[in-house]
Amino acid sequence: MKYISHPLIKPQSLEDREYQLSIALHAAEDNTLVVLPTGLGKTAVALLSSAMRLKKCGGKVLVLAPTKPLVDQHKKLFMDKLILPHSDSGKIQEDAYELNNSESESESESFDKEDSEKSGSKKPDDGIFSGFAMFTGETDAKKRLMMWNSATVILATPQVIKNDIIAGRYNLKDVSLLIVDECHRAVGNYAYVFITEEYQKTAKNPLILGMTASPGSKEEKLMEVCQNLYVKIVETRTETDTDVRPYIHERDIKYVNIELPPELEFAVITLKRLLEDRLSLLSSAGYIVPHPEKLTMAALNGINGQIQRNILNKNTDAYMAASIHAEIMKIRHAIALAESQGSDILKLYLNKLAAEGTAPSGTKASRRLVRDPLFVSLINESDKWEEELLPKFETARKIVSTQLEEFPDSRVIIFANFRDTVSLLCDYMVKSGIDARKFIGQASKDSSKGLSQKKQIETLANFREGEFKVLVATSVGEEGLDVPSTDLVIFYESVPSEIRSIQRKGRTGRHGTGSIIVLVTKGTSDETFTHVSRVREKSMKKGISLLSKTAKEQNEAQKVIQPSLLQTAGKEEIPPGTTAGSFSGREFSGRTTIPGEVQANITAFEQSGPLIIADDRESSSKVVECLHKSGALISLQRLEYGDYAIGDRIIVERKTSRDFMDTLVERDLLGQIKRMSDAVLKPVLIIEGEDLYSQRNINPNAVRGALTAIALNLGTSIFYTKTPEETAEMLFVIANREEGKEGGLKSPHYHKSYKSMREELEYIISSFPKTGLKSARILLENFGTIENIIKASEEELMAVDGIGEKTAKKIYETSRHVYQNF
Repeated sequence: MKYISHPLIKPQSLEDREYQLSIALHAAEDNTLVVLPTGLGKTAVALLSSAMRLKKCGGKVLVLAPTKPLVDQHKKLFMDKLILPHSDSGKIQEDAYELNNSESESESESFDKEDSEKSGSKKPDDGIFSGFAMFTGETDAKKRLMMWNSATVILATPQVIKNDIIAGRYNLKDVSLLIVDECHRAVGNYAYVFITEEYQKTAKNPLILGMTASPGSKEEKLMEVCQNLYVKIVETRTETDTDVRPYIHERDIKYVNIELPPELEFAVITLKRLLEDRLSLLSSAGYIVPHPEKLTMAALNGINGQIQRNILNKNTDAYMAASIHAEIMKIRHAIALAESQGSDILKLYLNKLAAEGTAPSGTKASRRLVRDPLFVSLINESDKWEEELLPKFETARKIVSTQLEEFPDSRVIIFANFRDTVSLLCDYMVKSGIDARKFIGQASKDSSKGLSQKKQIETLANFREGEFKVLVATSVGEEGLDVPSTDLVIFYESVPSEIRSIQRKGRTGRHGTGSIIVLVTKGTSDETFTHVSRVREKSMKKGISLLSKTAKEQNEAQKVIQPSLLQTAGKEEIPPGTTAGSFSGREFSGRTTIPGEVQANITAFEQSGPLIIADDRESSSKVVECLHKSGALISLQRLEYGDYAIGDRIIVERKTSRDFMDTLVERDLLGQIKRMSDAVLKPVLIIEGEDLYSQRNINPNAVRGALTAIALNLGTSIFYTKTPEETAEMLFVIANREEGKEGGLKSPHYHKSYKSMREELEYIISSFPKTGLKSARILLENFGTIENIIKASEEELMAVDGIGEKTAKKIYETSRHVYQNF
């Protein structure tokens, strides 16, 4: 086997693959999107690119991946194969730190030695970090700053980098290469988009490498990914390319048909009758609805669009239509569960709907549905189901058993859409004598507790080492995870998403032959999704080819000339001694350059606007991003009340129109606002979004009553904005005004330009701690003057009806405290 020879890559550690080196060489020229089938070494391309970039430019390499297990996987490969510049005798620096404190960054201030030893980390020496650094949101913020300042290669999840940039802990000025793994996520409001924009603005010498196996089938999404990553070059390979073909391992795909049992067939028929009844109601109300068999998600969105237009036109009947639409969504989901998941999962969902419909806080849609005789009959029928009826569980068990009998050292991954299915299927395997573990996300949902990031990594490590042979996973296991011995992947159900389908298939056949088995319930949505996924995969390949072709045509039209890196490799990029076979005479296919304006570099970037404290749970919102871009100084903290704090007088609660209405109906909105208004002098409520009154089927006067109570009874200022951008602008204006740029010390107490003598007296007494306007008036009515209140003892103050011990103590102690000028 031939190996790559490079001063920054450990000898005989990285196989010489022509296509990988070709891609890395071209990626060194400009921002590049790499589309490479799973198992062909996107991480090896990233490693080559890192070595070249560090040798040429120095600086830092920042590697982003969407999940901590994937970041951990990259960290291990980089530490195993990459030699950092300035290492003694070419030896890899071993001081890589992974600080996995269990506390959140807003709460943790200490480095726990026991935790660090368990995670394989080293305790820092005088706070100095260097070499490789991996961190996520679980890593303490102060430690991250030290790690960032001294590390050469940083591997992280994107949200924590975004939060740190917004909080001003560090910037990306010295990052010479930004690697974005699973870059098809770089759309919408995902953290990748914010980071790449900041990187282009602040880096002295920016270069972006985006990598994915499945960018999606829609042309507009492909273009959005390229735009958000500032892509100029597209590098693609397919399994039929000559330079890739020697490394492709055979993957056999088999579809196993499953018969829908009579009991579930009856359940589906009953649910479809419920569905037809609701569609008929909408049709009789004048809405255009499809045939029940053609009720796709797109059709449902179309119906909802009709309803929302009628609500905006003040059609009161539209609120009932919206409630019926909600029923249809629930019924459609129940049908999907019956057809693809099985009786146990359907039974759990039906019981959940029944509980919602009988609860005091249940929606009108839930209450109406559970009173329907057809639904009641289905609930009663489901109570008779004592065991799983759909044969998928047993079919999966037989497939796994056969695989492990024939190949005892193999690994099997079973993918399922729903966490409940994963849990039940895993239990079924264990009861059948098969050692299986579940692999799910971090969030806890209902009664299901999620897996922590540390537990996820531990589970994967045990799976790789063969401690158990079967992993049952939700979508969290689909992206990028490399388990060499996995030679069988089972789809519990078909998925319509071409991205998820490709990701699932990519978990096998990475280092040898592999098999993929898809369980398909005959005559159901499983069959439909199988067809849709195939069509979309073909469409995605065509889209990538079209993107490459379009870019080439644009280059020729604009006569964009980019010097080939291969012509200068010996002079600049590849130092003497770097070899990967002979470079001469090679053809590098799949390369495309996308023309565009060069981004200006900013060598120094400082926020100089007003200080705004944002609750750390708001960090993923567009508002925080816009505030950062506007120049505001952002501090991310966990706030007890509200979403934003400005100065010591203002707390702002931000609610979207929908969230406002949901909180009003289902939770204690007025109580939440009251607690905020009691805690601060100037409470503010920002309601963001379009027509507030169209969000829920609630009498508009009830909404107006709530707004009146918030403004008048609770003394809270209300502002309306349409978008997150407008909300950010409003917060910026409020913060600027509060900061008082015109000069002079701010008053520590609210005042207006004119007060009567009565108001002046109330103003002074109410400024004492624990003393509001109500208590001030009680005290003045009892003692008559400020002088008498100040001279009163604690006992005399407490004797006044309405004045408690804490208020009396604060007034007495504060009025006698000696002022100290610090």
